[in-house]
Amino acid sequence: MRSLPVRLDAVLVQALIAAALSFAHLHDLAAAAGQDGWKAWAYPVSVDLLLVAAWRRLRSGGSKAAGWCWFLVALTASLGANIATAGLLDLDAVPAWLRILVAGWPAVAFLGGTLLAHGPTAEPEADPAPAPASTPVRPAVEAAPEPAPSPVTPVPPALVTHARKVADDHRARTGTPIDTPTLRARLGVSLPLAEAIAAQLT
Repeated sequence: MRSLPVRLDAVLVQALIAAALSFAHLHDLAAAAGQDGWKAWAYPVSVDLLLVAAWRRLRSGGSKAAGWCWFLVALTASLGANIATAGLLDLDAVPAWLRILVAGWPAVAFLGGTLLAHGPTAEPEADPAPAPASTPVRPAVEAAPEPAPSPVTPVPPALVTHARKVADDHRARTGTPIDTPTLRARLGVSLPLAEAIAAQLT
């Protein structure tokens, strides 16, 4: 159990090193393409922010097509800068097509960030309630049979724990308790299972 923080620290250090190197490569490429001063520093920030926005869309449980599309766009920009500055490109003589790509990147990043932040998220609609079946009229002397108890859907404890975290995150973001259709969409479970989980969260 004591080795877990060490592994987490090693992963964090590795992620920081990779981010710093990628940041520097993007800065160097932008500067070589004619974007000097503060503009060269803004390019890696825009690429990283687009990656984060796309990752958040992929984790949101909504439509993942836009998330994957913009994640690949930002990843291509980051990898392209890393490869270009690894000696395969003469930074003193950047080709015109690359200068055009670098100059057009802010518009692409703005479009992607706007669509990811304000685009619609598809959530599955809740199953409509079944229409009540017509019950034939019985004589007054005959007692109506008692309805059979509805079967209880078993819920794994780990799923309840995860659902509680999702509900707490929803309350922290919106200030309101999470409803059953939203909980079902976030967890990707059936409606009866979502209702059973919601009953244990109250």
